[in-house]
Amino acid sequence: MPARFELNGIAFSGPTYKVGLMLALAGEPFDYVHVNMMQGEHKQPAYMSKQRFGQVPLLIDRNNGRHLCQSAAILEYLSDTLGKFGGATLDERLRAREWLYWDFDRLASPVYRARTIKLGIRPAPQEVYDANVAGGNAALTVLDEHLSGRDWIVGEGVTIADIDIYGVVAYADEAGFDLAGYANLQAWMNRFEALPGFASTKALLPMESRVAA
Repeated sequence: MPARFELNGIAFSGPTYKVGLMLALAGEPFDYVHVNMMQGEHKQPAYMSKQRFGQVPLLIDRNNGRHLCQSAAILEYLSDTLGKFGGATLDERLRAREWLYWDFDRLASPVYRARTIKLGIRPAPQEVYDANVAGGNAALTVLDEHLSGRDWIVGEGVTIADIDIYGVVAYADEAGFDLAGYANLQAWMNRFEALPGFASTKALLPMESRVAA
């Protein structure tokens, strides 16, 4: 019997990793479909008929035929559908979602952009790279201060806020950020990486398609 979920993405993609990580932590096996973005597969009609933005990730829920786009929206859907990582109360649920939108606005954008520049994928002038690093460090400072005296970003347990934001800071080193000065953030990352079901980017996202074990 095939897995309920099919995740389409590419190993390089942080947003794809967020979704794969959510599924792994929830104990949900998933089929993985590698999308060859280097050859423009994500812009071909066959793929765009399923992912209207021509991006990754794409999650297919085979139980109901839903095709889901945008990692934050997918995390919310999975949390609601699986009943996991949504927060213990309505207030926690709302705060977790606030952090998802904060991440997109303040953290993910500069970290991901700095990474693509650092890796030579999208070359840019040094001042553009420096501006992204400055923006990323400002957001990391906010996060580090928030985590002072806390185990998790919202409430007493892991939520989609932790999953979403980990899916950014996991790439900070490749982007050229030095996390050594963020002690609270590093402790949080260590706790997160010790969770049952946790897997690294390379373990979750191979460079080829893979069916669920």
